[in-house]
Amino acid sequence: MQDTELHATVGERLRAVGQRYTPVRRAVVDVLVATARPVSMVELLDAGSGLAQSSVYRSLGVLEEAGVVHRMLGPDGLARHELAEALTEHHHHLVCTSCGTVEDVPASLRLEQTVARAVAQAAAATGFRPQTHRLDLVGVCARCD
Repeated sequence: MQDTELHATVGERLRAVGQRYTPVRRAVVDVLVATARPVSMVELLDAGSGLAQSSVYRSLGVLEEAGVVHRMLGPDGLARHELAEALTEHHHHLVCTSCGTVEDVPASLRLEQTVARAVAQAAAATGFRPQTHRLDLVGVCARCD
């Protein structure tokens, strides 16, 4: 998605929940686009010069409510934020238990087919109706190894 299209979509999603696309919210989205991986609050503040922590916290909550941002917990218990898959592409995560870094990894067709079969089997056996899936591979990254 191009930046112009992305920002238009974010604006629409915010309006749908009765919110405005403020300069702080736009700056948060810009940082998330630039980092292209889930980031902690510290990383977000470091990357977004001049952003106030309290404003960023409030903005993340609103962006999450609007379906723009996805929040996940890292192995260290810290929340990390990234753009929602509806605005980017389907992917999975590599989670380092040593440094806490979370990296995006693209979802290959072969992996997705295997996961789809496993999900279908689990759904048939339990009656569960899956809507989507996430796959986090947890281990030690190359920098910490």
